[in-house]
Amino acid sequence: MFMHVIQARYCGDYKVWVAFNDGVEGEIDLSSELYGELFEPLKDKEFFRSFTLEGHTLSWSNGTDFAPEFLREQISCTSEPVHH
Repeated sequence: MFMHVIQARYCGDYKVWVAFNDGVEGEIDLSSELYGELFEPLKDKEFFRSFTLEGHTLSWSNGTDFAPEFLREQISCTSEPVHH
């Protein structure tokens, strides 16, 4: 199955709740991933919260995105995934 994000919402700080097409959902803290030239602008919380769903994942206006597989893995690593 091709993994993709079907819903997302900002949860504060650098946290995002995401739901995937396989029924898994959960909150992800991306604060430890905001390094390097491409991700540096996301340290501005106003900019961070301006993400949209584009190309089946979270995307920002500067072209930054995270692979949906990476986001899904973060849910598995940080909490018990919820399956519907």
